[in-house]
Amino acid sequence: MAIGAHVDQTDPVAEAQARDTSLVQFFLGDPQSYRGPEVTYDGGAAALRTAAEAAGVDLYVHAPYRINVASLNNKIRIPSRKLLQQHMDAAAEIGAKGLIVHGGHVTKDDAPEKGYDNWRKAIESTDIKVPLLIENTAGGDHAMARLLDSIGRVWDAISGAEGFDDVGFCLDTCHAHAGGNPLATLAADVRAITGRIDLVHGNDSRDEFDSGADRHTNFGEGLIDPDLLATVVRDAGAPVICETPGGPEEHRADFAWLRDRL
Repeated sequence: MAIGAHVDQTDPVAEAQARDTSLVQFFLGDPQSYRGPEVTYDGGAAALRTAAEAAGVDLYVHAPYRINVASLNNKIRIPSRKLLQQHMDAAAEIGAKGLIVHGGHVTKDDAPEKGYDNWRKAIESTDIKVPLLIENTAGGDHAMARLLDSIGRVWDAISGAEGFDDVGFCLDTCHAHAGGNPLATLAADVRAITGRIDLVHGNDSRDEFDSGADRHTNFGEGLIDPDLLATVVRDAGAPVICETPGGPEEHRADFAWLRDRL
């Protein structure tokens, strides 16, 4: 099983090599901004693609947190769609294996059905060039992808959209735990809804089950039962990205912790 980490984008190939791994994830720009993507690798997107292919390193791009294509607010939804397309284009230019985006949310005064339908519209309006991986989230009573039922409603809404065949799922263990989803059968439950799990974000959680708090920590230092965490990863059967704190040393320790239990 391939296990990698979220790293700085300046030289992701070197970051992968420092961790003895063949896959990494990173942001292309500020994750808290509506500004478009920026490739900071020396030589630009083409050079990064060439270097990654030569080194046998798979690249994954995480879209900005600001993106919320489910929103009923035009001032949020329209810029979100634009930003999603920009990051899709940039991810394709560097040869990324996937673009990960959070499920987003509506507000308490909104009809959730409109949020699910906005996801359909977003899929149909996006020129999907690399797999678009929708990620489950940890908090929010009106989130589109916190609970299994909501994830199912997203999939029902987008399953008939043009481009749906290129939409996949990224399963985050911390988010699932904090979001209140039982982990023992989680991978099977998700696959029954989506038909696929393309990537796992392997993270321990600093907070209790169903806390709604999105706070990652290193394996063995959090509150997720170690056996359950390993069960989710094993049953998912997909590449793993650790979004845990630290640098190469801490990430290699996380890789070893996980492999020992797999």
